[in-house]
Amino acid sequence: MAACEECATACLSEPHIDMMRGCIRLDRDCADVCAMTARLLMRGSDLHAQACALCAEACAACAAECAQHHHDHCQRCAEACRRCEEACRKLAA
Repeated sequence: MAACEECATACLSEPHIDMMRGCIRLDRDCADVCAMTARLLMRGSDLHAQACALCAEACAACAAECAQHHHDHCQRCAEACRRCEEACRKLAA
């Protein structure tokens, strides 16, 4: 969640912001899904498996988008999203 928020904020300062719109959108969506998933996991919700599956999908999409950009913040976000995707896939199973 933090990496996605940091990436979205940094993308807003990039000189060619039009090229970053997809990245910003996915960063924000992914951060929101991660936050929701974390809350459901913390409270032991019966919906945690479905939330983890959605979170894994959001992280995969965000990682794929961020990996296309050579900015350090995008690369850090892509790596964080890959780790989160892996963890969420395990929790969803």
